[in-house]
Amino acid sequence: MTTTRRIAVIVAMLCAVAMSVAGCIKSDDSHQDLYNDPSATQVDLGLGDNPRVVALGWSDGEIALSLGVKPVAIYDWMKFGETNKGVGPWATSQFGSDSPQLISAASAGEFNYQQIKELRPDLILDVRGKADSKVTDALRKIAPVVAAPAGAPDFAVSWKVQTQLIGTALGKRSEADELIAQTVDLQNKIRSENPAFAGKTFVWGAKFGSAYGAYLPGDARFDTFAELGFVQNPPVKDLQAQGFFASVPTEKVKSLDAQVAILSTISLPLSALTSDRLINSLPVVRDGRAIELAEEDPIAQAMSAGTPQSLKFALEKLTPRLAEAVGKVGAS
Repeated sequence: MTTTRRIAVIVAMLCAVAMSVAGCIKSDDSHQDLYNDPSATQVDLGLGDNPRVVALGWSDGEIALSLGVKPVAIYDWMKFGETNKGVGPWATSQFGSDSPQLISAASAGEFNYQQIKELRPDLILDVRGKADSKVTDALRKIAPVVAAPAGAPDFAVSWKVQTQLIGTALGKRSEADELIAQTVDLQNKIRSENPAFAGKTFVWGAKFGSAYGAYLPGDARFDTFAELGFVQNPPVKDLQAQGFFASVPTEKVKSLDAQVAILSTISLPLSALTSDRLINSLPVVRDGRAIELAEEDPIAQAMSAGTPQSLKFALEKLTPRLAEAVGKVGAS
């Protein structure tokens, strides 16, 4: 082998190692980098100071904001609106006097690529969203993309992995780990101070239209409470799962009758839940062991957002109510 050939081989090997360490799929002539490996703690996406970040995934923008990076545009999945600057009210103040451009969620994830291109992003966040290689490829023609790990269910990347991916891509992995640690510390504190939570069956149920559903492991509306010691209500395990959510047929509404429940609505007023005959027939509701939340209640919104900051906000509000509900288990 010639000296020139040896040098070429060595360079190729070094590049391969660098790509592996960085957790990146490198760009070709028409595509920018893709980063989706949460095990990597460093990645070089060529970002300078104050990068222009466009956040398209569910809560991606709020996580970037909590890490000190103000997105120039946010896809407003939860319809927080201009008043809240596309993030939860617990996070709005972190924008200061700045405001991102809001991309309407009316298109349900069908992005306007020309609009995104005109925003001149240095980085696109699309972590908690629908896995679609065509969408990712189209975005990579505009800027480097941070996406969900390969094989992740649609919209079901855990809040910890989401925070790690975004933090690493922004060169702020240590700050991301600290955000995660603060929320985990709060969960551990709540668990230690409320030993009665351990082993109690729990469900977060929802009413939408004339149907019902329950959130499953993989969604913060279940996982957060499992980490406090609660366990999944056994009948829910037998329901037909669709990602992080299971539909509950009318004849199986009793699946929502856990020892403790949180019940909310989807695109319905709270009165549709509180006046529901089947829901009111459940012992968990009759005995006062259910917490009922309107869809627009900041607690429900915070749990849906599922970020380190929003979970802390929700847990601080919910813990006393959970303790009260647990105290009624077995009392009737």
